[in-house]
Amino acid sequence: MTSDVPEQEPATTEAGAGVPAAGGLAVGRAAALVGVSVKTLHHWDAIGLARPSGRTWAGHRVYSGDDIARIHRVLVYKELGFPLAEIGRILDAPDVDAHDHLRRQRSQLVERIARLQRMVHAVDRMMEASKPGMRLTPEEQVEIFGADWQPAWVEEAEDRWGDSAQWAQYAERAAAMTPEDWKETASATEALNADLAAAKRADVAPGSAAANALAERHRAMISAHFDCTTAMHVCIGRMYVDEPGYAEHYDALAPGLTVWLRDVILANAGARGVDPESARWE
Repeated sequence: MTSDVPEQEPATTEAGAGVPAAGGLAVGRAAALVGVSVKTLHHWDAIGLARPSGRTWAGHRVYSGDDIARIHRVLVYKELGFPLAEIGRILDAPDVDAHDHLRRQRSQLVERIARLQRMVHAVDRMMEASKPGMRLTPEEQVEIFGADWQPAWVEEAEDRWGDSAQWAQYAERAAAMTPEDWKETASATEALNADLAAAKRADVAPGSAAANALAERHRAMISAHFDCTTAMHVCIGRMYVDEPGYAEHYDALAPGLTVWLRDVILANAGARGVDPESARWE
């Protein structure tokens, strides 16, 4: 029975017992160097695939530098999927030298790398297609939402709110939306923003019937993505004022629109029995 225990004797040649083999490695060290088991090297020796060129006085295997090089070639062909019998025929072909082997192996490795890269790209596309949330390419997002749109905003929003129930609801709804659905949503949002800006320029008073109607249209727009309560709407109105990105967006539509929209949202909440001062995200 073949042992997996590395042979530890000093390496010597068959020609002279006790004479060290220059650069030779015992089977245990050779196995560790190439990354296979001692049992594997024993097997490859037995079938004539990779035989050591030396032996110790006690008959233990000794691998030279050329032996190690052959083992590496075996490993490359094995990694490429060749059966051991075919690897042996390739390596022992009389009309193929070591350089030819390397050139052939390199060509096959490049081909395999290209195939694996194609597989990686295919898996990436599958992952993206199965990922919950917006299924639009960055190019489609810019086309639909405008040149000022930043596709990174979606990832930033997920990083910020990804653990919330509202984000899960958004992701489920967004995943079912087609590009046409998103175009309709973008068109409706643009129309609402235009009406908000016009109302601000016309000095529509927060708390008026017209302002309350606009506030409800705004809440309905948000509720298309997740269920937005009146209290949540108040929190969103405050956030618009507190965060520069939102303020810049709305104020670009009409100077002072951000604060006016917040006041409209808060006044509408009061009219619906929600105290803006105590409103919480719930």
